[in-house]
Amino acid sequence: MQLPLPSVGLERAAGILEAVILAALAMLCLHLYQRYRKPYFAWFAAAWAMYVLRMGAILSFLTTARPEWLYWHQVFTGWTALALLWAALVFVRQPHWKHRYFLVALFPPIWSYIAIYRLDHFVWAALPAVLFLSFATLATGWVFFRHFDRVGGAGAGLLAGSFLLWGVHHLDYLILRAQGAWNPWGYYLDIFFELAVGTGVLLLVLDDLRRGLGALGALSGDLQRAGREDQDVLAALLERPLALPGVSGTALYMRRDDGVHCVRGAGACADWPSTPSPELAGTLNQAMATGRPQLGVAAARRGREDLFQAVLPVFRGSDASGALVLTGNARDPFAALDEGFMVTLGQQVGAGLANADLTRRLHLRTVELARLSARMVEQHEEERRRLSRELHDETAQVFSAVKMELGVLREGVPDEAATRIDHALELVDTGIRGIRSVVHSLRPSLLDDLGLLPALRSLITEFTHRSGLAVTLTAPSTLAPLSKDAELALFRALQEALSNVARHAEAGAIAVSIRQDDVHLELAVQDDGQGLPAGITPDTIERPGHMGITGMRERIGALGGTVTVEAPSGTGVRVLVTVPIAGSGSKTSQQGLTA
Repeated sequence: MQLPLPSVGLERAAGILEAVILAALAMLCLHLYQRYRKPYFAWFAAAWAMYVLRMGAILSFLTTARPEWLYWHQVFTGWTALALLWAALVFVRQPHWKHRYFLVALFPPIWSYIAIYRLDHFVWAALPAVLFLSFATLATGWVFFRHFDRVGGAGAGLLAGSFLLWGVHHLDYLILRAQGAWNPWGYYLDIFFELAVGTGVLLLVLDDLRRGLGALGALSGDLQRAGREDQDVLAALLERPLALPGVSGTALYMRRDDGVHCVRGAGACADWPSTPSPELAGTLNQAMATGRPQLGVAAARRGREDLFQAVLPVFRGSDASGALVLTGNARDPFAALDEGFMVTLGQQVGAGLANADLTRRLHLRTVELARLSARMVEQHEEERRRLSRELHDETAQVFSAVKMELGVLREGVPDEAATRIDHALELVDTGIRGIRSVVHSLRPSLLDDLGLLPALRSLITEFTHRSGLAVTLTAPSTLAPLSKDAELALFRALQEALSNVARHAEAGAIAVSIRQDDVHLELAVQDDGQGLPAGITPDTIERPGHMGITGMRERIGALGGTVTVEAPSGTGVRVLVTVPIAGSGSKTSQQGLTA
């Protein structure tokens, strides 16, 4: 074949520049392979290295015009295109090598020999090689385009566009470049595509790391915001990865005494059986034994082929006690390049499950304590009721009988003795009044007879007469229905709050207000006293020996309510009590009281 030999000049300089850039790209991909240990980076590095050999061959041909250098230039050109295509396939589909692929790899050396040493017609010699090169490059672009269509990302999009345009650009060889019309601009255009591909590879790394870190951050937030029940945490754990591109299902497997079992699945894995298949069981055991993620292509399931699978070990402490399985139709379903990231994810998942277990047990203990507190309050009130009944029915009756006997006795005694009996009658009256006061404090009869609002008004009136403090009450005309326990708790809370003001506040006036909505009833007690003592804050008000606020919080907390103490500077102390209206209490409080 008569070979066209273009002028050396600028073409050699452009070729040297392209070779330097290709060597840099090869070093970059080799570094990425050493960093992430992903095989497609090794194939990219091999492709760029062969491209460097291609440039060395064409530069040698330009210098010596010897046909063997053109032969190797053509061979390395075909092999470079095949290496780039295989790198794309390994990145996107992870195919297994088959022996028949050698036949494709044999085309460049065989046809290059025929074209250079056996054919004399330039077009027929170059056309098959150009079509082969263009087809391989276009196929590489198509592979990345399919990946971009499934997963998205700037890196896959740039690679798809670059290889598709590069494949079209190869078709101009017969018309322009082989005739020297593109020199040296054809080299510069190749450099442009090479740099675009290198940039796309770097963007792939950044896209994967961005997705991985974003998923880890979102999962961490989900675990922190998850509810107190295990199923809520599992839902956050399994649903979050489904939002990632290409992920179709997730499943959590945990190790038990009788083997590894599926705890729960989501998406395409929602109906997976409890017992894994032998193939999956082996992968799960390997991931938990080595503590390293296992990535690969799962067996076809329900007619779907190339179902990708990632198995991430889940850690409890330093040991892997389970594994999180992710499946999808895109490479590495949980798209993070760094294996250390996936190990960290497993540790995050394990920590989230451990925290959920601790939270669940703490919740159960809290419910038990709430139940115990409610029981103690109930027993306390029962004891108050018993003492009130005994004082009213026995002691008060005895005093009344003594008063009657003294009255009969007084009618038949001298005046001197009558005076002393009158004094005794006054003492008996004082004792009866004291007993009635104690009975009223132990169990307010107005609360049972007239309801909460009249009982509170009566309590305020009595407190005003006894203490001399001005107390105002702002309340609606009627109150929403409350349980008996809630009415008694509010009465006791107001009783304790007024008593605290009288004992400690040195106040001149007290404002009591009641507000309600569809969910809660709020009782506020505000005084104009000196506020909290020095060194005492609302958070440290529950001191040893000062159990009033503590008892109030236990009583209100058992109902699902809250007690808040506020002490703004110079405005006294404000006690705010909130209880749920009947039928609107939280599930937690209801469970705690009824369990």
